[in-house]
Amino acid sequence: MNRPLRHIAVFCGILTLALLLRANWVQFAQNDDLANDKKNRRVQIEAFSHPRGDIIVGGKSVTGSKETPGSDFKFKRVFKEGPMYAPVTGYFSQAQGATFLEGVHNGVLSGNDDRLFIKRTLDMLTGKKQQGGDVITTIDPKAQKAAYEGLVNLNAKGAVVALDPRSGKVLAMASTPSYDPSSFSGISLAEGKKFKALGDRKDKPLSNRALREIYPPGSTFKILTAAAALEHGIVTDIDKPTGAETPYKLPLSSTRIGNDVPDSNCDKVSVKTGMQWSCNNVFLDLADKLGKDKMRETAEKFGFNDEQFIPVRAVASSYPEKLDKPQTALTGMGQGSLTSTPLQMAMVTAGLANDGKVMKPYLVEELRGPDLSTIEKGEPHELNQAVSEKTARTVQEMMENTVENGTANKARIDGVTVGGKTGTAQHGADVNDERPFAWFVSYAKNSEGESPVAVAVFVDPSNMDIPRSEIAGGKLGAPIAKAVMEAVLER
Repeated sequence: MNRPLRHIAVFCGILTLALLLRANWVQFAQNDDLANDKKNRRVQIEAFSHPRGDIIVGGKSVTGSKETPGSDFKFKRVFKEGPMYAPVTGYFSQAQGATFLEGVHNGVLSGNDDRLFIKRTLDMLTGKKQQGGDVITTIDPKAQKAAYEGLVNLNAKGAVVALDPRSGKVLAMASTPSYDPSSFSGISLAEGKKFKALGDRKDKPLSNRALREIYPPGSTFKILTAAAALEHGIVTDIDKPTGAETPYKLPLSSTRIGNDVPDSNCDKVSVKTGMQWSCNNVFLDLADKLGKDKMRETAEKFGFNDEQFIPVRAVASSYPEKLDKPQTALTGMGQGSLTSTPLQMAMVTAGLANDGKVMKPYLVEELRGPDLSTIEKGEPHELNQAVSEKTARTVQEMMENTVENGTANKARIDGVTVGGKTGTAQHGADVNDERPFAWFVSYAKNSEGESPVAVAVFVDPSNMDIPRSEIAGGKLGAPIAKAVMEAVLER
């Protein structure tokens, strides 16, 4: 072979080798990246080529799949009572992607989860179409309806979370205003405009207020302040006068803070009476005596400063590390730099109702294969023994007195022991310009003395046509909490 031909042969060999190396690199090393690339239309076509598994509430599916003729995407997602369950299901859209349970458990619902590999392989060999599995939730449909309708009837922005204190099961999770995930589950231009319109709204219907937004918890946080004071020995007798004067002068400050009730109800009163009438002076004083480190330590045992995964991610509620004495005192009444999600305040309430034991909240009872086999089972897990049983029961005594004889009386249920706490939270750069948030937390006990339900209700009345004087947790939140507790107790 002459020299030029030899050079050409070597060059062609190098090109062939490079081609083989590149083909193998693309086929194996880049396989996952290319397969999951958002611009890979084949993956999208496959994802919508067969009916999807369902999300189940109370034994019934709240999702489904609908054929879409004339499109590469053969099926699209439909949602039953979509606005009520959107904070739980999230959306699954041909154009917008997936959120919440639809996103977290996409593998099971689509049938692509690795745990369904054998089933998927057998279906391929027998010619059967791929099937998705189901996600069985812990949601109680009656409690969810009570929570959602309670907020809708107020025409309020807000959220409700109900937990089973004994296990951590999420029994209800509502957020308003809400949206119908079916309205933009396809890929049409009209559906895209609907999604954009929802995203442009100032009242943020796409936001899950129960998990993804934080607010000052106001006076509902006083139950945690009381627990911290008892746990650390600052309070040994809840009936003993505290000596905290009203209006209360913040430490190292000339600012004085009063109460929404007459001074005679709150001046130098006991912690129990302070809880009964939500006396700011009592809890400001307790937080100051405890100090920021002990307050933060107790808050963190209840879950503050950590994200929660239920398995949907909830943002972390915050008890800041760097606080001066006035700021620390303000946290005692749930103000200052303190922030919380409704889920977090439900966890605090549930932990106290469960004798100090905080259970990890979870939303999924079971992941089930297309053949109804169990892939994964939800199990209770203890997050922390936040405070002692004695401390928790003492706080329960105060919360139950607050329902029977104090500001939380609208949560009373005949023949049932209920503990509760109201909250009104100031916010904004100038608290006098912003309408306050209304909060309410409560639990109910069954005939065995256990608490099967704890509830946190958050109401943002900024779009409600009511006078500022009517904005209070006891007036707006307590009736919703009562309806949710009754729904669970009836079950």
